[in-house]
Amino acid sequence: MTKKKLFYGIVLLLALILAGAALYINSLMPIITGYAAKNLCSNVFVSGRDAREIEEIDLNFSFIKFTKNKVDFDEQSVTSRFLWSRSKAIHREGFGATLIRDVSEEELREAVYAVDTNPGYRPDTTAWPLGDVVPDTLDTGIDKPAVTEIARKLMSDNAYGGIPFAFVVLHKGMPVAEAYRSGLGKDTRFLSWSVAKSFTNAITGVLMGMGKMDISEPAGFEEWKNDERSKITVNDLLQMQSGLEWNEDYGSRSDVNLMLFDKGDMSDFALTSPMEHQPGTEWKYSSGTANILTGLIMNQFDSDTSCYAFVHDKFFEKIGITDAVFEVDASGTLVGSSYLYATARDYARFGLLYLNDGMFCGERILPEGWVEYTRTPASASGGRYGALFWLNRNRDYPSAPEDMFSCQGHDGQMIYILPSNDLVVVVLGFSQRPDNTIDFDTLLGDILKTI
Repeated sequence: MTKKKLFYGIVLLLALILAGAALYINSLMPIITGYAAKNLCSNVFVSGRDAREIEEIDLNFSFIKFTKNKVDFDEQSVTSRFLWSRSKAIHREGFGATLIRDVSEEELREAVYAVDTNPGYRPDTTAWPLGDVVPDTLDTGIDKPAVTEIARKLMSDNAYGGIPFAFVVLHKGMPVAEAYRSGLGKDTRFLSWSVAKSFTNAITGVLMGMGKMDISEPAGFEEWKNDERSKITVNDLLQMQSGLEWNEDYGSRSDVNLMLFDKGDMSDFALTSPMEHQPGTEWKYSSGTANILTGLIMNQFDSDTSCYAFVHDKFFEKIGITDAVFEVDASGTLVGSSYLYATARDYARFGLLYLNDGMFCGERILPEGWVEYTRTPASASGGRYGALFWLNRNRDYPSAPEDMFSCQGHDGQMIYILPSNDLVVVVLGFSQRPDNTIDFDTLLGDILKTI
């Protein structure tokens, strides 16, 4: 080979590499700009947080930190740009923030959240746990000064790492510690990320108790009726053992990123996943599975509004959650994998519901045996996972007891439920692995020492 041919060969190879890189970067654009627009829009208009702080903390990583974001307070929208790409998210009262995907902005804005969210009681005058009135003096047997000091060290001294936003501890059902990052407070709605999956478990449980769903039955989607997916049961979905192919890698053009930031109907996208294993034989964490479930939940109602009203009337307001926003995608389907916004006290109330075996203020909300089912390890999970809840059977948290189970979300959103200690611990914030994470095990160990 002559030097001239070698030179042209190298040039061609470099051109192909550059073209491939350009195509891949182009494929990431909707994810990069979509992530920025959606999260900034939600955190500004649903949480009421400062846009600059969100960019400095929540969006300050990878390519996301290079986006140029415009917040329009008049039309309640965020437009994010990166290189040649652009994404827009709009806020609609009741629906939360929604990326404009596969439908027009006009269509989205025409939708009205026609749900009466008046619970029939006032949280500010109603006793805990249904309301926010907590006795000034109470003794649960916990060392109150010690747990208060833990809260101070977590929020002010960076003693446990990460960037905590909110911290609530319940002992014997009562709040014994509560702390917030400056500028945030008890009325701030915080992003759940995958903690929303555990709420999807609860909504399924309520429907199960009403006889509207049966977890032992096949999910029954029309799209699956002519292939092996027809064998997938609701239980398989709840336990993340559907056998469906799924990529949950958050750092690439993965299934989860495409679903959350580039698709208008997330449940429909996840439904197209092909079968990889026989149902019930392999455990694979999948946000797609959770959105398939919320799609199935919504199929139980004659309209989207009926489903939204059910979630508020028969679940949220029954356990004192009066101001949460369960966001929807562009199709109107609840994003059961990731997009719930609620206060830290609301997340604590949710933990209390499961601590008390599905009872709340003397009323059974979840059917008898549902919490025990939730805590039963999925057969292929190695003891780490139940039904949309994480378990501690294999002692991933050495400082905590084996019976602890938890709701866990991206960037360190946590609800820990410790039945043997009559304890619920809520930690919310930004704790991105591996270099900026809260040491949750040490935090739990220190809390347990105060009992």
